[in-house]
Formats: sequence, structure tokens, C-alpha cells
Amino acid sequence: MSVGVMLGQLAYAFINTLIVFFLTLIGSLPLGLVVYFLKKSRFWIIRKLTEFYISVMRGTPLMLQLMVVYFVPGLVLGIKTPANWRMIATITAFIINYAAYFAEIYRGGIESIPVGQYEAAEVLGYSKPKTFFKIILPQMIKRVLPPTTNEVITLVKDTSLSSTLGVVEMFTKAKQIAVSPNSPGMLTFVAAAVFYYVFNYLVAFVMKRLEKALDYYK
Repeated sequence: MSVGVMLGQLAYAFINTLIVFFLTLIGSLPLGLVVYFLKKSRFWIIRKLTEFYISVMRGTPLMLQLMVVYFVPGLVLGIKTPANWRMIATITAFIINYAAYFAEIYRGGIESIPVGQYEAAEVLGYSKPKTFFKIILPQMIKRVLPPTTNEVITLVKDTSLSSTLGVVEMFTKAKQIAVSPNSPGMLTFVAAAVFYYVFNYLVAFVMKRLEKALDYYK
């Protein structure tokens, strides 16, 4: 196998990596905020269930969660799953896992804002939703960007766990190429490492630019 063919196969498999990455972010970032609000609910049962959910997501391996999401509907609940269930289950497991982490990141950012901000908004006649979206949320976004960046970079590397359910992303394809006849050998893994590094570098660069754009405290 030539180097060009190897790189082409890795690039094609990288599409699945990108799908898992971007759909996880699209789903988990807003869901994390919902989870945070549920954890702050005035209803005791909702608070406790949300805390239990976060504890389970953070306390068990993502690989195990992938297997549970994939097998439970069909084997336990008897639900007929679609043909593309492997990808759906992968993305679902990633979203509910990362939403728990983002919820805790949001909690740290929101609770770090001085209570005087809320009191001032109340004096000005702001409703609670308006206070949150106009005053608290913009400050929270800036404060949580560094830890969010770390989680996003971790997500790039965690996409390799998609292979647990047979989703052929880039690292899985690299392993398949490495053991195939006439493969470039270790060069395959070097190329895969470069793919991951460049993608992580781009992610970190974009997040850094966003952080600077929100750097209104000089």
C-alpha cells in the first residue's frame, strides 16, 4: 500500500471522527446547561436524579456507557433499532457523557459570579430569565472557556472510543491499515498522530481566539 492510498483512507475515516466530534458538541453544550438548571431545581427529586446522573456519567468509563446505550434498547427493552444504530448510539452516549461534564463546568462559572450582580439586576427590574441571559450568561461564557477548551480537546481524542461499537473512525482505520499486507507499518500511526495533533491545534486556536474576543476585562 502506498503512502498516498494510506493517507486517503485515513482522511476518509476522519469524516466519522468529525461527525462524532461536532454532533457531540452540538448536543452536549446546550444539554449541559439544561442539566445545570435541573440540578438547581426547587424540586428535591429532580435535583437528586440529576446529581445521580452526573455522578454516574463522571464515575463510569465512557466505553461502558457506549455499550449500555447500544445494547439496552435492543436486548433489554426489545426495541428494534435502525440500521445505523451504531453511529446513533455512539453519538448519544458521547452527548449524555459530555453534557454531565459541561454542566459542572457551567456550575463553576455561574457560581463564581458575585451575588451583587443578581441584586443589581433585581433593583433594575430585570426578570430572572432576562438577568441570566443578559448579565450572567455572557460573563459565564468567558469564565468557562478555558475548562471547556480542555474538555473539547479531550473529546477529539475520545472519538477513538467509537470503535467500541464498530464505528470506523480514523484511529480504527489506522489499526486496520497497520495490520494489512504491504502496509506502511508505523508510518500509519505517525500519520494518524499528525491528524489528531493538527485537529487539536486548530480547536485550541479557535478557542483561544474566542477567549481573546471575549476578553473585555483589561
